[in-house]
This record gives sequence, structure tokens and C-alpha cells, in this order.
Amino acid sequence: MISAMSLSVVTPTLERPEEVDGLLENLAQQTLLPLELILVDGAPPDVTATGHVVASKAPNLPYRCRYIRYGGGTAIQRNVGIDMVRGDFIAFIDDDIRLEADFFEQIMAVFREDENCRVGGVAGYITNQYFDINSVARWRWNQRLRLYSTYEPGRYDFETGYPINRYMQPPHDTNREIDFMGAGCAMWRREVFADGLRFSEFFSGHGVLEDAHLALRAAKQWRLLECGRARCVHLQSSKSREDARMTARKTAVNYRYVFIDIVPKRTWKQEWRFWRVQVFDLFRLLLSALRGRRSGWQEVLGKLEGIIIAFRL
Repeated sequence: MISAMSLSVVTPTLERPEEVDGLLENLAQQTLLPLELILVDGAPPDVTATGHVVASKAPNLPYRCRYIRYGGGTAIQRNVGIDMVRGDFIAFIDDDIRLEADFFEQIMAVFREDENCRVGGVAGYITNQYFDINSVARWRWNQRLRLYSTYEPGRYDFETGYPINRYMQPPHDTNREIDFMGAGCAMWRREVFADGLRFSEFFSGHGVLEDAHLALRAAKQWRLLECGRARCVHLQSSKSREDARMTARKTAVNYRYVFIDIVPKRTWKQEWRFWRVQVFDLFRLLLSALRGRRSGWQEVLGKLEGIIIAFRL
């Protein structure tokens, strides 16, 4: 029997005291309360606002809050949390995610129905990020040019090395099979990490694809599901994010790293299709910059830098 006291929440944060304040309140409203929240703060030692929020709130919370100071980026911070958890299940919840009251209860029900213990991770559904694939010019062109071999949300295109955006999945109340999931609103069996699986430290700083990489590695042994009944919203905080140039660079470098690791034996066709997508993205960013998009040229420069670095991996 799965106990309500078997869940640990791990949250990395960086200079977001207001978001952390809201998260603490949000977790306290869950119909299935966690055993603990492990909050890993990457702020410099002289930045104490988040610590003050935790100190003022923690005594009155219906769960234990363990506040840790550790930097290096979201991947490394989550690894710190994994090593400290006491629960049988680990929920990765970002500080700017707000869960519906029965979020944990809905996901735990999925694990409870998994009598053979083959489901390793279950992702929730972010209700305010869904978009119709036909309403976004980028994705319409993706389809016209046949850049990907699949367009099913949550699947990894092993032919091109690209994860197909989960946010294209319309609202649903089922349990969908997926290849990867984010780390903002997902729950895992602790056993998934028993053999040393962790977020790769290659992904330093602000994360780009580190969660998909972890999930793809876990999916070699475990089933992954998206539970449409476990709903939440993403406030999409803009605080403590990397600049547009660095993010654009990572859309080349990080995607290449994942492709090499997940598909170590690639054909010339797979390689060609990967680089074709990169060139298309560069062209798209260039057009956007020419149209006067703010930070557009920074994105173009970052993408060019990323392609050069990625080519050397």
C-alpha cells in the first residue's frame, strides 16, 4: 500500500523568493500532503531573501521543509535533492508551478494501479501551455518540410534527435505513453534512481533539455506516462533566467549532446536530418531578427556559436 507520507518534493530555485512563498502555500493545499520539501537554493551566500521566506513559513507548514544552499544549475541542484530524499516517490516541482489540489493524489493513483511496478515516472499536465500545432508558423513549416519523422507530443524523434513538444497535446483525462517529460511537474519512483541515475552535470546553469535526457535514459527500463487528470499551471517566471544568446546556444549544444548519448550509433541520414533542423532553426531566428524582434540578433549569434560547438562534440 502506498502511503501518503511516502512523497518527497525536490525544487531547485534561484533568487525567486516570491515564487517560493507561493509554492510553500500551494503544497500545503494538496489533498495528499508530501512528507517533505527539499528546496535547493542556488543564490549567492549574500542573497538571503528566499531563506527568510522559508524561515518564516516553515514552522506552520504541514510538511517538513529542508532548505539547502547549493548552486550549479537546476540539474545539479536536483541531484542534491535526490541524494537527500526519504520518501518512496520523488516529485520534481518547479518554484513557478502551481498544482491543482489533487495533483499528487491523481499521480499516486496511477502508480497504485501499476501492479507490476513498471511505471517509473508520471508527468502532470500544464493547462496554460497547450498550443495547436497548426496555429504556430514554425510547426506548420516543420510539417511542410517533413523535418521530423513523428509529431506525436511527448515522443522522441530518434531519426532527428528532437523531442516533440508535449505542449501540443490537447487537454485529456487519460494516461498517455510518452518517451520523455519535463522536471517541472513530474513524479518518479525512488527506485528509478537506485542504480545511480542522475541528471547529467553536462547541463550546467539554466536547464535546457536536461530533464528530457534523464527521462530518455530512464525510459530504457521504465514506462513513462503523462496523467491528464493531474493538472497544474506554469507561472513562467522570468527571474534568474539566462540571456537569449546563451539559451539559443544551448538549443544546439544540448540537443546534440542528448542525440549522441541516446542514439550512439547513427546513420548518415540521421545525422543529415539533425543538422537540417539546426539550419532551419538558424534561418527562422535570422528572419525573426530581420523583422526587429527584441534580442533577435543575440539569438542568431548564440545559435551560430552553438552549432559550431555542437559540430565538435
